[in-house]
Amino acid sequence: MSRIEELREKLHYHNYRYYVLDDPEISDSEYDRLYRELETLEAKNPEPVPPDSPTQRVGAKPSDRFEKVRHRRRMLSLSNALNVDELVRFDERLKKDLGRDGVPEYIVEPKLDGFSVELVYEDGVFVLGATRGDGAVGEDVSANLKTVRSIPLKLHKKVPGRLEVRGEVVMEKDAFAALNRLRAASGEALFANPRNSAAGSIRQLDSKITAARALKAYFYGFGVCEGTAVKSQEEILVSMRQMGLKTNTYKKCASIEAVIRECQRLESVRNDFRFEIDGAVVKVNQLDLQDKLGERSRNPRWAIAYKFAPQEATTRLLDIVLQVGRTGMITPVAVLDPVNVSGVEIRRATLHNIDEIRKMDIRIGDWVMLHRAGDVIPKITKAISSRRNGSEKVFVMPGNCPACGSKLAKTEHAVAYRCPNDTCPAVLKEKIKHFVSRRAMNIDGLGEKLVAQLVDRGMVKDISDIYLLTAEKLCRLERFGDRSAANLLRSIQESRTRGMDRLLFALGIRHVGESTANILTDHYKSMDRLMAADRESLLALDDVGPEAADSLNKFFSDVKNRDMVNRLKSAGIRMSMNQSVFEQSLAGKKFVFTGALAGCSRADARQRVEQLGGRVVSAVSNNTDYVVVGADPGAKAEKAEKLGLKILDEKAFQKLLA
Repeated sequence: MSRIEELREKLHYHNYRYYVLDDPEISDSEYDRLYRELETLEAKNPEPVPPDSPTQRVGAKPSDRFEKVRHRRRMLSLSNALNVDELVRFDERLKKDLGRDGVPEYIVEPKLDGFSVELVYEDGVFVLGATRGDGAVGEDVSANLKTVRSIPLKLHKKVPGRLEVRGEVVMEKDAFAALNRLRAASGEALFANPRNSAAGSIRQLDSKITAARALKAYFYGFGVCEGTAVKSQEEILVSMRQMGLKTNTYKKCASIEAVIRECQRLESVRNDFRFEIDGAVVKVNQLDLQDKLGERSRNPRWAIAYKFAPQEATTRLLDIVLQVGRTGMITPVAVLDPVNVSGVEIRRATLHNIDEIRKMDIRIGDWVMLHRAGDVIPKITKAISSRRNGSEKVFVMPGNCPACGSKLAKTEHAVAYRCPNDTCPAVLKEKIKHFVSRRAMNIDGLGEKLVAQLVDRGMVKDISDIYLLTAEKLCRLERFGDRSAANLLRSIQESRTRGMDRLLFALGIRHVGESTANILTDHYKSMDRLMAADRESLLALDDVGPEAADSLNKFFSDVKNRDMVNRLKSAGIRMSMNQSVFEQSLAGKKFVFTGALAGCSRADARQRVEQLGGRVVSAVSNNTDYVVVGADPGAKAEKAEKLGLKILDEKAFQKLLA
C-alpha cells in the first residue's frame, strides 16, 4: 500500500470515529498533520485525486440513525493557517485574485470548538435543524436542537421566506466539568472534551437527554437567505442578533497586520472564554468580494481558520508514579513519552486518584489523549483502548507511602489515599514549596532542588526553620555561593512583612485559599484573634463554610502548629493586617467578573483588585459592588442588570483601578 493510500485509509477511519461515533482516537493536531501530508502528496502525484479521498470531503458519511437532510447550499469547511506567514500569503493571494476589483476588509471571529449545525426558518419559524454531515448531506436533529434554549423557535424579527442559519453548538467548560462529574458518579464513560460532549448530546436518539445537557448555540453565517438583504459579514452578525440569534464577538480589520494582531490577542486570552476556542476565523467582510473570490471544492477562497497551538495530543503512558502533596494526599502521576502541547513539552500529567484510573481504565503502556489549557496541569482525558497490543499493565495502588514507607490511610467514602506521617519528608517539601510560592510568601530563590537539599540534609525540619537560615549554612549546599546566599536571605527578609493574609494562605490549611484568607484577615485583623476564634464565629462570616471552619479549628488546636506559628512570630513575621490595606481605595468592595478580558488575564485582574483591598467573588448577589463585563458575558451580566448593580466594561474597570 502506498503512503497516499495509507493516509486515505487512516483519515477515513478517524473521520468515522470523530463524526459518526463521537469518539476520536487522535488529537485535532495529529489529524491536521496527516491531512496536510495527504494534501501535499496528492498535489505532487500526477494521478487525479479520487472523489472519495478525505481531502475532497468536509466530514464523514451521515449516520443511519437519523433521517438525511440535503443542504441547499453546501456547508464547507475552512482551510487552515498554521502560522502568521500563511495568513500573509492568504492576504497576498486574495489581493492578486481581486486585482482592481477591491481591497478586502476582514472580520475576525473566535473559532468555536463545537458541533456544526444548520437551522432552517420559514417566515421566521423554526422548521428544521441539521448537522453538517459531509457538507452536502447532514442529519435531521430538529427535535434535539429544539431543546437548546439559546435557539429561538421563532425569530424576534420576522424574516419572510426561507432563512438558513449556520452555527456551532457548544458546551461551556463549567457545564462540561459538571456533566463529567455526574457521569463519573454513575459509572459512565467520561467525555474527552466539551466538543465531544456537545456532539454526543445533539446526536442522542432521546431528545430528553439532550434537553438535560447545558448546551448553547452561537451563529456566524447564512446559507440560503431569501428575505434579508445584507452586504457584509458584519451586517450578517448584526442582523442575526436582531433576530434573536446568539452571536460571538468579532473585530473588523482594515489590514492583514491588524488581523494578525487580533488573532494573536485571541490566542493569548483563549482560556478566559467560557467555552473552548481552537483558533480564529478570518473572513473577507464584503459579500460582493466573497462572490468574486468564489469557492474551491471543499472550502471558500475568502475565509481561512488561523489555528492556535494545540491543547490536545496523543502520546504513550510509560509509567504511573505516586506524588505526595503538602497535606499528605497521594496523587498518581502519569509519566509520558514527551509530547508538545500548547507550545510546551509535556512529560507528566495528573491522574487525580485511583478511582479515576479505574473508571477511565487507564493502563501502563496505553496510548492516551492529553489535554492542557493555559497554565492548567496537563490531564489525561481518555485511554485509547483500540490501540492496545496486550503488553499494557493494570496499575495497582501500593499500600505504603513512596517517601517514608508509612502505611497509607483511606478515610471512609473518600477516593483519596493519604500519608498519615506528619514528619514525612515529601509532605514537608511540598509544604515549603507552597509557603514560598509567589502568591504566598513569595520567597524568590527557594526552588524545588534547593528545598529538597534543605530537607534531606535536615537543615529545615519545619517551615519556621527557613527564617533561621544563614549565609554560612547556605554556602555548604551544592552550587550555592556567597551571592546566591545573599540574594536568598534578602528575599527571606522581605517576606517577613507580607502580612497576615499572605501568611494564612502560605500555611496551607485545607480549604483556606486566598479569598478565605482575605476574609479572615479583614475580620480578625490579627493571628492571635483568629487562633482564639471558635467554630460558630467562623461560620458567621460570609463565604466561610463548615469545611474551612473545621479545618481552621483542627489546625490551630494542634500544639505543634501553634508552636510553629509562635516561632514564625518570634522570627519577625507580620501577624496582623498590613496597615496599607486600610488606605486602599477598593477596601471591602466585592467584584464579579464575566466574559473575556482583552487587556489582561482574569488572574491578573483579580490580583490587582485584591492589591487595592477588594475581593473577587464568583456569584452575583445584592451584596456585589461591581460586575466587570468582558467579551461574551454570560448570565451573571443579565442578573446584575436585573438587580440594578454597577456594571463596568473593561475600559471603566481599568479607569477604576487607575
